[in-house]
Amino acid sequence: MPSRYRSFRCSVPWLILLLQTLFLIRFFFCFPDVGCIYSPSSFYPEFQDVNHMVIFGFGFFLMVLRRYGFSSTGLNFLLIVLGVQCCVLVEDLLLFFFLSCSLAKAVVSMTAVAISTGAVLGKANPVQLIVMSLVELIIFYVSRCINRTFLQVPELLTLMHVHLFGAYFGVAVTSRFPEPPPGLDKNRSSPKSDLFSMLGTVFVWVFWPSFNSILAEGSHHSKKKAVFNTYLALAVSAVAAFMLSALTSKDGKFRMTHIHSAVLAGGVTISYTAHSIQHPWIAMILGLLGSVITVLGSHCLQRCFNPAFKLQDTSGVHFTFGLPAVLGAVAAVVLCVIEEGISTQWNNLSSLGYLMFVDLGAFCQTISTALLTGLITGLILNIKLLKTVHVSKYFDDQFYWEVSFKSISD
Repeated sequence: MPSRYRSFRCSVPWLILLLQTLFLIRFFFCFPDVGCIYSPSSFYPEFQDVNHMVIFGFGFFLMVLRRYGFSSTGLNFLLIVLGVQCCVLVEDLLLFFFLSCSLAKAVVSMTAVAISTGAVLGKANPVQLIVMSLVELIIFYVSRCINRTFLQVPELLTLMHVHLFGAYFGVAVTSRFPEPPPGLDKNRSSPKSDLFSMLGTVFVWVFWPSFNSILAEGSHHSKKKAVFNTYLALAVSAVAAFMLSALTSKDGKFRMTHIHSAVLAGGVTISYTAHSIQHPWIAMILGLLGSVITVLGSHCLQRCFNPAFKLQDTSGVHFTFGLPAVLGAVAAVVLCVIEEGISTQWNNLSSLGYLMFVDLGAFCQTISTALLTGLITGLILNIKLLKTVHVSKYFDDQFYWEVSFKSISD
């Protein structure tokens, strides 16, 4: 059985070695002092929370397949540690465009890769994942530069587009992969994989307030608001997830897929506005709406949208992160216009129109760039040079890991 699986010995180790050597050389010439990449905004306790969330939380969050657990956690860890180094270097190259360099921002940016990985989970091999990650990070930073330089969007908001960009980039990439055969049953979950995946969801949920507050600009009060509003939005979205799961299931029981996705919707929805919302009830409403759009979106997308457009979103990142991010972006525009209108007593309509144009322009630019470059990246990843996996080998750890038959049967 193992002999039928093609070896990646001649590609993966050498690609990793090449990248790490290039990173080492670049760090030697660009960062002689550690203080260059450690800013006051990235103090360790919050940075540690975000690091746990990205590595441990998303690693287990992606364990949705019964025969792909090693790859879900192991390859996610590999991509994060390579990608963070790449992020720091890309930020250094783009300092001309007013993007400050910070290790915390590099780790936050890796959320886009973790989300996109969930869309292509089980279909892309390690070489393809590494190439996809590097391309996505570079394009994401270019998109941030466009929003920051030409549209004058605050740097924090350009970074909070990470959920939107990661979800739609991943959806576009996975649409270029061949569909698995109808009889393939390896893309199913098991009670064990659902349990580990829910453990990852809980970790992401717990650390999400730090994620939304670590880069909050301004006073300490701004960070406190971000933590408070994020927790309320997450709490309401979790309560709504259980409620909607029981209401929408045929037998009135909770569905793990609903809980797995919808409890995080509040954190995604409020990411753009967590630091600026003044009234807690607004955060709670956003959390509720985020959970509603996730649960209902999972039904509509999986039954209507995905088959029509031949999308194979393995872990459901579109309705877990994409739709709540769209809702949050729209809510940010509405709240910004209302706040500005109240402060000016609705006398300066031209200023309100300009704010709407800037925010909507940043949103449209981000999502269109993600979709277009994701399609191109998906086509590149499927060339023979990158050792495309045959569809019959999808969703299988044996292709990349030493796995006992007992662990597979479990």
